[in-house]
Amino acid sequence: MKKKSVIEKNSSTEEKIKEAARKVFTQKGYAATRTRDIAEEAGYNLALINYYFRSKEKLFDIICLENIQLFIPSVLGILNDPATTLQEKIEILVSNYIDMLMKNPELPLFILSEIHKDPMTLINKVWSNNIRHENAYIIKQWQEFMASGKGPSVNPVHIFINALSMMIFPFVAGPLLRNRTGMGKEAFNKLMEERKKLIPVWIGTMLNIR
Repeated sequence: MKKKSVIEKNSSTEEKIKEAARKVFTQKGYAATRTRDIAEEAGYNLALINYYFRSKEKLFDIICLENIQLFIPSVLGILNDPATTLQEKIEILVSNYIDMLMKNPELPLFILSEIHKDPMTLINKVWSNNIRHENAYIIKQWQEFMASGKGPSVNPVHIFINALSMMIFPFVAGPLLRNRTGMGKEAFNKLMEERKKLIPVWIGTMLNIR
């Protein structure tokens, strides 16, 4: 029983450190964050942070991977929902994705960095072998939509790339946008809330969805 209580205490300490790190990374950005800042936010000494996570880089990687892994099941649930139309799926996905990015603004840069370093390792870490995208209900919907002749004959990869670009680029360029426009975090988030409504309209226009 004593051993179990120690494990629970250690687990609680790890979670408290990670929660503090999420907050500091979001407030200051990855580059400006020091391990000491995380230690102060968590209320622990620097040695304990290093004992659990070894470095700021390692802690950041763990947090980002956990956030991606938590987001994927919700995305799959949306894609596999037979009760929503193609346009409704786009609206829900865009809203959820931007919400996730507002909570984790450093995530796009982490993903881009990992893609350049070792894309297959990143895929293997976040994408379960049991997940098969070809079984997603949205694939069937897309095929039916194309067969109806209502939309343009276009490779769906183009739509996927455009949607990701419209959602991710503002966060990648966020520091530059805020610096050049004097936009604060609140104003930037308000702009992202507006994009939740605009992006599905733009995608719908591309696809000629009425």
